Amino acid sequence: MAQPVYERVVVKLSGEALAGPAGFGVDQAIVEAIAADIAACRRLGVAIALVVGGGNIFRGVEVSNRGVSRPTGDTMGMLATVMNSLVLEAAIERHGAAAATLSAVPMPTVCDHFSRRRAIELLNEGRVVVLAGGTGNPYFTTDTTAVLRAAELDCEAVLKATNVDGVYDADPKRDKSARRYDRLSPGEALERNLKIMDSTAFALARENAMPIIVFSIREPGAIEAVLRGQGRATIVAG
Repeated sequence: MAQPVYERVVVKLSGEALAGPAGFGVDQAIVEAIAADIAACRRLGVAIALVVGGGNIFRGVEVSNRGVSRPTGDTMGMLATVMNSLVLEAAIERHGAAAATLSAVPMPTVCDHFSRRRAIELLNEGRVVVLAGGTGNPYFTTDTTAVLRAAELDCEAVLKATNVDGVYDADPKRDKSARRYDRLSPGEALERNLKIMDSTAFALARENAMPIIVFSIREPGAIEAVLRGQGRATIVAG
């Protein structure tokens, strides 16, 4: 079996990835499959931090037209990421890997507060670190959080799990002629307006020379396959 390409990574999951066909809430079968994959990667010796969105529960950006301010809506979205993180922490531990949730939004009765030092300590102890609460600030997405935390925690790459097997020049679900990229730079992704991550995340990745590997979470063992360099994916780097 191929050895892991990376030894320390951030895995970015959308909240929608946990929802399944219903499109909202948490599909337990999907959570268990993702947790099993992450636990298998830990057994390879890879240090893993996990950032998950909250869109399956609440999307802060959607309430700005309903009389709720954007900062308040974003804070509500951060709380949704905490709920998803706790679900994943428990599932990962059920599959035999130690895990801990750290939140950028202080809530000491629920989980520990994020600090770079504490997160690195936990990674070095062999725990999967689930990073909740986004950056702790409004106006920043969990994609930006993933790149920021990867840089802070000395990770080698961000693994961006999506519903498709890489980056395309059009929506492959709607356009059968859409072309998949094997590799492109953050600058090219921005210039071509490819909707993989927001521009802040790309700019931060470019500034820190942080590769982003985009792949489909729908395939069993997808994260492990990418870590072994065997999965079908697009590398955004350069």
